Amino acid sequence: MADDIALFALEASRPLGEAVAARLGLAPAAHEERSFEDGEHKTRPLTSVRGRDVYVVQSLHGGDGGSVNDRLIRLLFFIGALKDAAAARVTAVVPYLGYARKDRKTKSRDPVATRYLAGLFESVGTDRVVTMDVHNLAAFQNAFRCRTEHLEAAGLFAGHFAALLAGREAAVVSPDAGGVKRADWFRTLLTRATGQDATGAFMEKYRSRDVVSGGAFVGDVDGRVAIVVDDLIGSGTTMRRAAHACREHGAVAVHAAATHGLFVGDAAAMVTDSALDGVVVTDTVPPFRLPAALVADRLTVLPAAPLFAEAIRRMHEGGSLSELMGREGD
Repeated sequence: MADDIALFALEASRPLGEAVAARLGLAPAAHEERSFEDGEHKTRPLTSVRGRDVYVVQSLHGGDGGSVNDRLIRLLFFIGALKDAAAARVTAVVPYLGYARKDRKTKSRDPVATRYLAGLFESVGTDRVVTMDVHNLAAFQNAFRCRTEHLEAAGLFAGHFAALLAGREAAVVSPDAGGVKRADWFRTLLTRATGQDATGAFMEKYRSRDVVSGGAFVGDVDGRVAIVVDDLIGSGTTMRRAAHACREHGAVAVHAAATHGLFVGDAAAMVTDSALDGVVVTDTVPPFRLPAALVADRLTVLPAAPLFAEAIRRMHEGGSLSELMGREGD
C-alpha cells in the first residue's frame, strides 16, 4: 500500500484491526491511549497523519473491558484529534455499529439513536463510516450525512455453507419478516456458490417489551438443510424459535448464521439447543461472553478482516465495493 495511507487499531478492537492491517501489508500506525484516575482518557496519534488517508478500526460493542459508550467516545475523540492533525480524510471502520437497532420511534417519545449517533460522527469531522450488516440498512443510510459504506457477510456465509452442504438441498430462513431481503440476498449468493437453487422461508415475529410472539411459518424446509440468517444474535431467543419451527416443518438439519454474535443473557442455551446443528458468526464481536469450551465445540467464527481489508484497499484506490459484495449487476 502507498505511504499516504495510515490504519489505526484502537485497543478495544486491536486483534481485528491488526488482522486488517496485516492483510493490507501494513503495520498499524502508532498511537497512545491513556486513561486517567477520574475515568477520563486521551487518545492521540504518535505518527504524522498530515495529508494522509486515515482509517480507524473500532467495533462498538459492550463488555470485555469497556462499555459501548466508552468505546464510542474514545473513537470520536480520536477522529477529532486526527482531523486537527491535518489528516486529509478519516474513515471510521466500525465492524459492529452500536445503537443501530434503535432506528425509529416505536413508542411515544422514543429516541432515534441511530440519527443521534450519526450526528456525533459528523460533529468531529468524520469523512466516512464503514460498517457491516446493520439492523436496518435504509435507516442507517438515511441517518448519516457523511459518506457511508455498508459491507455484508453474506458472501462469507455462502462460501462456508457451500462447502458444508456437500450437495444437499438447502433452505434459507429469515427469523422474521423484516429480515427477508437479507435472507434472499444470502440465498442468491448460496445458489451461485453451490449451483443448486435454495428455497426460502420466514417466520412471523412480534416483539413488545422484550416479549416475542407470533408463530406462523411461511415457506418450504421439508427434507432440506435449513440455514437461519440474521444480522445479530443477542439472547438467542429469535434464533431458537426459528430453529424449532424449522425442525417442526421437516428440516433435516438446522444451522444459525449471524454476522454479529453478542451472546447476551441466556444465549448459551441457544448455542447448545439440540434443534441447532451449529452456529456461525463473524469476529466483528469476539464471543467472549460464552465459555471457551462451548465456542470450540459449537461455534464457527469466520474472520471479517479479509473483507474489511479489501474494502479499504478499494476505497483508497477508487475500486468498486458493489463488485466486492457481488452486487455489480444489481
